[in-house]
Amino acid sequence: MVYKEGVRYAYLKPTEANNEQYIAAINQAIADGATIIVTPGFLFEAPIGTVQSAHKNVKFILLDGAPTVDGEVKINKNVASIFYAEEQTGFLAGYAAVKDGFRKLGFMGGMAVPAVQRFGHGYVQGAAKAAEELGLEAGAVTIQYLYTGDFQATTEVQTAAATMYAGGVEVIFACGGAVGQSVMAAAEADTDKWVIGVDVDQSADSTRVISSSTKNLAGSVEQVLEAIFYGTFNKEFGGKSVILDVKSEGVGLPMANSRWRTFSQADYDDIYAKLVAGTVTVSSVIGEFGDDGNAAKQFETTEVKVTVIPFGS
Repeated sequence: MVYKEGVRYAYLKPTEANNEQYIAAINQAIADGATIIVTPGFLFEAPIGTVQSAHKNVKFILLDGAPTVDGEVKINKNVASIFYAEEQTGFLAGYAAVKDGFRKLGFMGGMAVPAVQRFGHGYVQGAAKAAEELGLEAGAVTIQYLYTGDFQATTEVQTAAATMYAGGVEVIFACGGAVGQSVMAAAEADTDKWVIGVDVDQSADSTRVISSSTKNLAGSVEQVLEAIFYGTFNKEFGGKSVILDVKSEGVGLPMANSRWRTFSQADYDDIYAKLVAGTVTVSSVIGEFGDDGNAAKQFETTEVKVTVIPFGS
């Protein structure tokens, strides 16, 4: 545990990515005195579902997930389940890319879980909206679309990204955790290729990151911690799933660190305001778990065409 400003905290990383090890790490944190535990991602849904009833005096903040018991969602009063409107931030990324002059886009997701699907589907919708506003001709924008099947950085992922770039793709939205590292490595081999990062601002990770499709992860945790501190947790978050979107500044692009060539802050503010006002909307419809990418084709338009690429082909 580390002490800072009167708060004791620790970062625990399970030795293996499975429910047993996640639960063991959570129980260890509680044994060490933790009264608030933050866990990231859908892989913690079942573990939190298991421990929430056994530790009613502990507050759990589950990002990108809701606790499950025997496969069914069950959120106890001591749990805050936080989701994000990935389709909106994905939309902003696709919109900005086309407005910035890109016409050959790529999307490389990890596993086709709901959050990743929403990112990708929003990306297609954003590209379509920008193409419509620009009055582009039929088929002017193409999107090569694939899922790698996991969230790992591998030589196979780098090869797939390099193949996309060699085939003419100008920018790839790398949406799969460590998958982005492999895409960045491929982009760095060519000064004309770009990457859109995901979840957090990844501009410092590579000079080829043109922007990032972000979720306000830190800000949302702070919101919940403040609610705990001020005694409003039960009213605002306890036992609920909350979706943070553009209206709550839960998602967006980090324009200050973006490397867009022509897409400006004014352009961003304009489309963001339209999303907030609801004059521009984004569908959050997804396909089946494990979708191969074909669900994204439902958002094709006359101007934007999606080609699904099997991973490893």
